Amino acid sequence: MNLLNKTLVLGAIVSSAVGYSQEIKKDTVTKVNYLKEVEVTATSNTNKTILSQPQSISKLGEKELNRSTGLFLDDAINTNVPGVNMQRRTVSAGQQFNIRGYGNGVRGTNGTNSNFDTQGTKVYLNNIPVTDAEGITLMDDLDFSSIGDVEVVKGPSGSLYGLAIAGVVNLKTILPELNKISLAQNTLFGSYGLKRLTTQAQIGGKNGAMLINYGSQKYDGFMEHTASSKDFVNIFGNSTLSEKQKINAYLGYSDSYDQRNGELTREQYEDFDYSGNPNYIKNDAHSHMVSFRGGLNHDYQFNRNIGNSFSVFGTGIESDVSSAGGWTDKSALNFGFRTTFNLNFDLGTAYKLSGIAGTEMQQQNSQAISYAMVANGVDPDAYNVIGSQRSNRYSISKTNHIFTEWTLNMPYDFSVTAGVGSSYMGIESQDRMYVPANNTPGTYRPSTLSASYKNMVSPKFAINKVFNKAVSVYASYNKGYKAPVSSYFYIPYTGEVNKNLKAEVGTQFEIGSKGTLMNNKLTYELAVFQTNFKDKMTSVAVPNATNTATLYSYIVNAGEQIHKGIEASVKYELISNENGFFKSVSPFANVTYSDFKYKDYIYQRSYNIAFDFSNEKVLGTPPVVFNAGVDFAIKYGFYGNVTYNYRDAMFYSYVPTTASDPNMVHYETASYNLLNAKFGYQRNITNHLSLDATFGVNNITNTQYYQMVFSNQLPDAYLPAPYNATFFGGLNLKYTF
Repeated sequence: MNLLNKTLVLGAIVSSAVGYSQEIKKDTVTKVNYLKEVEVTATSNTNKTILSQPQSISKLGEKELNRSTGLFLDDAINTNVPGVNMQRRTVSAGQQFNIRGYGNGVRGTNGTNSNFDTQGTKVYLNNIPVTDAEGITLMDDLDFSSIGDVEVVKGPSGSLYGLAIAGVVNLKTILPELNKISLAQNTLFGSYGLKRLTTQAQIGGKNGAMLINYGSQKYDGFMEHTASSKDFVNIFGNSTLSEKQKINAYLGYSDSYDQRNGELTREQYEDFDYSGNPNYIKNDAHSHMVSFRGGLNHDYQFNRNIGNSFSVFGTGIESDVSSAGGWTDKSALNFGFRTTFNLNFDLGTAYKLSGIAGTEMQQQNSQAISYAMVANGVDPDAYNVIGSQRSNRYSISKTNHIFTEWTLNMPYDFSVTAGVGSSYMGIESQDRMYVPANNTPGTYRPSTLSASYKNMVSPKFAINKVFNKAVSVYASYNKGYKAPVSSYFYIPYTGEVNKNLKAEVGTQFEIGSKGTLMNNKLTYELAVFQTNFKDKMTSVAVPNATNTATLYSYIVNAGEQIHKGIEASVKYELISNENGFFKSVSPFANVTYSDFKYKDYIYQRSYNIAFDFSNEKVLGTPPVVFNAGVDFAIKYGFYGNVTYNYRDAMFYSYVPTTASDPNMVHYETASYNLLNAKFGYQRNITNHLSLDATFGVNNITNTQYYQMVFSNQLPDAYLPAPYNATFFGGLNLKYTF
């Protein structure tokens, strides 16, 4: 988008906002909690508070999301959500969730976990699935600083969300302030050329609200070939049509480009050699994504007992990606709908039965064309250029999920919840680079392959007891699945469907307690769980006819992972006094203990070498993670926070660097400590104009640490973060009409 287009778009946005604001400004009636009514947490319980949910669910608001720059969701997730780790491959692309030790699905020859994209976790943005119909989640295009609310459901969640074996992440964009109309210009600058400008218009009225974000972000990168840029517009609006119905809509556009300099070897990382991987840089490795995401939701309350929520959504993505291995162009259109009926019945004076029943359906049509990369014949010193075409596959993936869940609320704040969901996935893939030699009676191989995964039934059962409206204890059982993606449901060498491959299954038992104590000053959450993942996918190698070399590899189910863990978090309101020098002081801390191990898990690297991971710790999961911090606000408009992160050492490979070496190795990262701080100053310059200035430092102690570590991919492993302190500062001006 050139400067003229940007100016026109911005002008249109501001004009629309001001025009709409003048209409809304006439309304003087206030509807309490109007904006909160559009927030949806999928639960069968009419009481949607965290206290009444018999499962570990972490919620993050604007305070937690903006403790650092606010640009990278992993900063907030890794500091505030015990049991969840988020990594990213570049400055703002390749994000992944690891929830309670379930990273991604298997990745072919590297086994155990994929190092690319998110699988197993289902992600929604304003009720629109970011996760596509195949179960892959790409978040390169999301602008996380536009997010105002994050909800993380930990553990298998198949009863309400379908194929979500690791958990669910619900993202909600910032909501307009109630009964306020404002226009803001936010700026942020930082180390290594970080520059970001965001224009935001908010309109909050009696019967409607709208928020428009338009911004541009650039970063030069702290290593060679790590520059990043992103331009985005996102619009959220809602309207109450009548006492019975309301609608909300979301539309987002993003154009993002992130350079990749590849994973560092273990030796490079330990020697502070951050020059990158030459094979990546020579191929001008990058991730470029242009996307549109849109959704429309309609809520209708038929009567006091029955209501319906219906959403339609669609996402279009064009991407071109290169790495050390080559270049891939992909076009994908993902669309579908989700509808739920919310049901409430009084069963006498002491019992209430509430339920949710619905379905979600998605389809994705995608085409991926991959190319080799070759030297530039005109200028050999320049980046490599796109070479011959390697593959061209057109795929159609379909998922559907039907579900129902019911909660019986009984006397003494005791409740029982039971639910079940059934999921289906179908994949059809057509080879559009079909070889004519495969189309004869003696050599026939089909050009189109298909597979389906049915009857993935996910039950849920839970009990919850609330004491004195302040403390709850619960026990729950949940189940979920992860079906194979389109890369693994067939065997490329033979051209056959991988008929015996099944979906992975996760079952979780959890007990926990949540509550507020000490006159609501102390808030805590505690969860103890065991999750068993069965039918884990791994790779097996097939020898050639003379049994002297590997002919091909494919994916099979083999082994389990047993994950046992404890998570605890606590927040304390030490000072809360509007008239004191310290208006507020709120320390917080959380800790995660993980005992995750493989069971009967065999990974075969070549036809004659197999590695037994049984009883080994699951790769990529540190046993102990601890975070702490304090938020404070001072009388004269000053505020700030200080955060501390400790991450234990973790194993990242049991497979040696040399492919012919049959001996297992144990490569382990070092532990690290991080200290970050941010300070700000807020004041109203006039009755309408306010100012918010911030300054922050990350990694104050100049610690070496990593942004991401690849599992079982030696010699390449580390994607480092800056080992020197990084600085950032912002100035936000807001005019409220």
